[in-house]
Amino acid sequence: MKKWIVFIASILSLCCSVGRAGDLEDGIEAHYKGNDAQALELLRPLAQEGDAAAQFFLGRIFVKTGSVPNYQEAVRWYRLAAEQRVAAAQYSLGRMYAAGKGVAQDYQE
Repeated sequence: MKKWIVFIASILSLCCSVGRAGDLEDGIEAHYKGNDAQALELLRPLAQEGDAAAQFFLGRIFVKTGSVPNYQEAVRWYRLAAEQRVAAAQYSLGRMYAAGKGVAQDYQE
């Protein structure tokens, strides 16, 4: 009986992680199609759970959203992804510091 419980728990955890990967892909696709509202809805929960790719794409969305970007929010998400060694996030965060967008301009940071 104990083996069955472990087996079922393993299958359920696999199903949950596959669903999350689908949300990530769907969120990224929505972003590239210009549907940032849907992208935010799909990516934000993943980013809050620590998914580095979702964090990076949230940063992108907040930089490019509408006519009034939210640079401070973009910096927040880029920083979280950069701390997980996402090179694109590190680069994007560096550009934010160089331009002084969402943070004080700092060429050393």
